[in-house]
Amino acid sequence: MALDTGNIPDEFRAHPDWKDPVPPVTDAATLGDALRSARERSDRSLAELSTLTRVHVRYLTALEQNDWSILPSRVFSIGYVRSYAAALGLDEQLAVERFKRESPDPSVPLQAPVGVAFEEVKRYSPRVIGVIALLAVAIIGWNVFQRVSLIRTVQPSDIVSTPESWTLGAVPGQEGLVRLSGPQPAPPDQTTPALYVTPGLEAQLTGVDPNDPAAVAAAALAANAPPVQKAFNPRGAVYGAAATASQVVIQARKAAGIVVRMSDGRVLFARQLAAGEAWRAPIGVQAVVDVSDPTAFDVYLNGEHGGMLEQALTPLAQLNNRAQDLARQAAAEVALRTEAARQAAAEVLVDTRQAMAETTGG
Repeated sequence: MALDTGNIPDEFRAHPDWKDPVPPVTDAATLGDALRSARERSDRSLAELSTLTRVHVRYLTALEQNDWSILPSRVFSIGYVRSYAAALGLDEQLAVERFKRESPDPSVPLQAPVGVAFEEVKRYSPRVIGVIALLAVAIIGWNVFQRVSLIRTVQPSDIVSTPESWTLGAVPGQEGLVRLSGPQPAPPDQTTPALYVTPGLEAQLTGVDPNDPAAVAAAALAANAPPVQKAFNPRGAVYGAAATASQVVIQARKAAGIVVRMSDGRVLFARQLAAGEAWRAPIGVQAVVDVSDPTAFDVYLNGEHGGMLEQALTPLAQLNNRAQDLARQAAAEVALRTEAARQAAAEVLVDTRQAMAETTGG
């Protein structure tokens, strides 16, 4: 146990017989340092301590220098440590324990760890193996017994006499052989009839007034308009620009990485997108879209599906140009359809006026 050397009154230190307490063995870095420090504090030489402990000077020097190679056998070395520590006023037991830690005994070979559980397993392993073998034999025997018991010997048929139809080869009342073929289409009278619209209820059923030429022409143009592509459906977080400042949206079909680098090398966006997450591309930015798997991303132009990415590296300007071209084409088609509807309505109006004039004149 270390000594308490702190807060010693000055009157004790002033006494002529006072000596500073010897630091404990545990305060030094090594056992040799602790022994040498204690000897220097005692103002005694190695020769004096050798005479007092009856240990040769070279062994005391070896203990102070941590040189265990020149020490005699293990038992004598421990006795030297105990005697030297007692002569210096140190804790003998602590000094011996530290010597054992710092100089392990080379004569004791290392042994494999042997635990109680391992010994118990070795002791009971034959019994355990025997029980497992008996269980396996019992299960196999039970299965074999069940299969053998299900096997029945061949027995004669219970039919006493053969039916007359079997011997004659035909059934009374049945002419010829029955043949099976593939399914036939439904008769014409069972097909779905055409939708019947009651006269006078066209506006209520279709939403188009037959007496309004403009409404009829617009309905005809709407029927001939090209189909709308699949619209963008956000199924997760949407990163990037605002919806009003973007024409291109890149959405992940499955988990994949995307990196958008600007022309000067800066990274505009980089993320591992989960399935359903998307990134809105800003307008007028010179950048390159770099993806790990092009087939994992859908491109939406002006809110409509525009296919998948065609390659791993795609210039963002190319996608923005496609979106702008599609927007211009859609605007031109709407203008053409509007003009056609206006002309059709004008022609219908002219025909109607002519018919009314002819009716009035007649």
